[in-house]
Amino acid sequence: MAMVVFFSTMSFTIDLHYCGDMLVDAAIFHKVDTCGMEMEIPSTESCSTGKKDCCNDEQIIVEGQDELQLTFDTLTFEQQTFVVSFYHSYISLFENKNVRVIPFKDYKPPLLIRDIQKLHNIYLI
Repeated sequence: MAMVVFFSTMSFTIDLHYCGDMLVDAAIFHKVDTCGMEMEIPSTESCSTGKKDCCNDEQIIVEGQDELQLTFDTLTFEQQTFVVSFYHSYISLFENKNVRVIPFKDYKPPLLIRDIQKLHNIYLI
């Protein structure tokens, strides 16, 4: 869910450099590399050569969402109970359970009144 919120609110720019009709370079977070064939613009209008520049730069801007709506306040009590119980059961899956549990360690064995093996003449070899 955090990744969805992150990508829906992120804004970025895609820069493209065309030389003629062919795409030379595309960049997302930095400036594009040019092909080296772009013409310098003369400093005065009277010194124009009349040639057109074959290179073209294009910029695509992707705007992210600015306002987020928090909807946790509109959850019903049953939905909040479900979220809390799901979270608790999910977290308990990752607990370390290497502790050996002996359920009868606090109980004493029953007292022997008679030795049953002697009573029935059964002996272990």
